[in-house]
Amino acid sequence: MTSTVTNAPAAAALAGAGPAAIDLRELRKSFRAPDGAEIRAVDGLDLVVAPGEIVAFLGPNGAGKSTTLDMVLGLTAPDAGEARIFGESPARAVAAGRVAAVLQSGGLLPDLTVTETVELVAALHPRPRPVAEVLERAGILDIARRRVGKCSGGQQQRLRFALALLPDPDLMVLDEPTTGMDVEGRREFWNALRADSRRGRTVVFATHYLGEADAYADRIVLVRAGKVVADGTAAQIKNLAAGRTVRATLPGADPARLLSLPGVDEVELSGDRVVVHTVDSDALARHLLTATAATDLEISSHNLESAFLTLTTGDN
Repeated sequence: MTSTVTNAPAAAALAGAGPAAIDLRELRKSFRAPDGAEIRAVDGLDLVVAPGEIVAFLGPNGAGKSTTLDMVLGLTAPDAGEARIFGESPARAVAAGRVAAVLQSGGLLPDLTVTETVELVAALHPRPRPVAEVLERAGILDIARRRVGKCSGGQQQRLRFALALLPDPDLMVLDEPTTGMDVEGRREFWNALRADSRRGRTVVFATHYLGEADAYADRIVLVRAGKVVADGTAAQIKNLAAGRTVRATLPGADPARLLSLPGVDEVELSGDRVVVHTVDSDALARHLLTATAATDLEISSHNLESAFLTLTTGDN
């Protein structure tokens, strides 16, 4: 059974505030495998994103994230359902310069310099932002004369970000945007996007860095098998994964005995250290402290990674 948190702030922001930045209704998309079998990548997906939100769009490989984002960008058409971007079709919104994307690969010519690359793409837009401005905004003004082929992976990602900024879009779609960036580069990148969000720009991003989603997203949307399975703030998503983890030093621990205790559903041993997942951490802690020789006991709630695994794998 799917557990979904209703995002009240997003709903409130949309009430009487004009069209949503993204409005996806019952989206479906299937593909044919080489053997002729049908692969349903997106299966009745619904999603509404308010203007100015920063939304992390997360899920395991094959969950339908990339296919959904392709439909948001107008790169592929849904088999059924509807996608509207600021009340328009994705194609019209992209053509108007209201949508831009930062993707993981492609689109860069190694023999051009950074500036030449931005100038080339700027020529395709009717009213582009100044080249120097987007280079500075992306944090690559200091390597403007460097050939793209000599740039690191993180610098090339920043160049893609600069290209996406040229039309001054209202919606930015990011696919693994900080791949190849160092820690400082990631922090600067997200600080820039947060400042843009405060000015009204909407950001939707897919990432495998769950810590970035936890730290920077206003809202997290989890998808599995082409459907949204959870939608809410990071705290709300974590709360959907019931239970806590109890860690203790317990020489000679008996996993079978611990598993037989009420509320315990998983036990791991690493030397004298025992890690127990339970829905009743208070009762387990009392047992360990009064009926065993356990020491150094710690109780922790789920982090986003634990919630992610709980909600996107197996049966919920």
